[in-house]
Amino acid sequence: MAEMELLSAPHNIQIIEVTCDSFRLTWEMTPQDMARVTHYFIDLSRKEGGEQKHFKHRDVPTKLVAKAVPLPMTVRGHWFLSPRTKYSVAVQTAIRQPDGDYQVSDWSQAVEFCTGDYSLDLLQQLLDKAQTAAGRLLPFSVFYRNQHHEYFHHVSTACNGTMLPSLKDNSGSHGSPINGKLPGVFLSCNTEFDTGLPPNDSPYGPLRFQVSAGHLLNSDTHLYFADFYCMYTAYHYVVLVLAPAGSEGDRFCRGRLPLLDLADNRFLTYVPGEEPKFCHASDVIIEILYTEPLALDLGTLVEITGHQQLMSLSTANAKKDPSCKVCNINVGR
Repeated sequence: MAEMELLSAPHNIQIIEVTCDSFRLTWEMTPQDMARVTHYFIDLSRKEGGEQKHFKHRDVPTKLVAKAVPLPMTVRGHWFLSPRTKYSVAVQTAIRQPDGDYQVSDWSQAVEFCTGDYSLDLLQQLLDKAQTAAGRLLPFSVFYRNQHHEYFHHVSTACNGTMLPSLKDNSGSHGSPINGKLPGVFLSCNTEFDTGLPPNDSPYGPLRFQVSAGHLLNSDTHLYFADFYCMYTAYHYVVLVLAPAGSEGDRFCRGRLPLLDLADNRFLTYVPGEEPKFCHASDVIIEILYTEPLALDLGTLVEITGHQQLMSLSTANAKKDPSCKVCNINVGR
């Protein structure tokens, strides 16, 4: 019997239509190979710290074995792809033999790509979960930011008395579209259940800037849902973005984040009137990213008498608990 002609390696690999947990893959092969190929082998590797991590050994063609289908083919669900993560992918074509073995081509060159952010649909799923965790609405009157004296001294002397937006870190859900992309000033609004006032304890510092809620939350403001997460504790955090309508931050959020009704949502509400009403959700910790510079002369600085060093509660670049059933959705973390 004549020896079967060898398969050529796939070439011109292209990754298209990338989402946070899927991608479409296409490549070129000769018309003769296209007519003979019965299966594809696909090797996906995650890049961590500059090194590739192969899900299975590269020399064993069992990474993903797929029957040959018209290209481009969709890859989804075969791995737990994570959002905003760098991967490389290589392809090998094969012809299944009568004895069950495969004649295979050489591997293609590896192509690198990065998965995307959570889509609006996935953020809506996360929002639905956050709504079930939020407790009843409690009144509040001020937004506040706790920091050390050194921070406010720097703001006063080097920033003309204005707190400047800084890029959101990578804490929380890895797929949140604001992580590492949207600048803002983080504020709190949670109050003590028994006093209706901000808590005296803070992990961030003994000095508190506080500003009347109406200065930032009003009919000219848009409110967006950005994240819901926990850090291996019983505490759950809801991240909201507060952006003046038409601002650069508002334009960034539009189409990327779910827009909330100011008067009717489960997390942070504003009802206008002669005496406007402001409420925040209980049972979750509300984190607000205000997208504009914030001048200290809009509010006041006060000492926190019960300040403690509770740095274990700090959320800077904190990893989300991937096993929590309350705050995870069915997608790569």
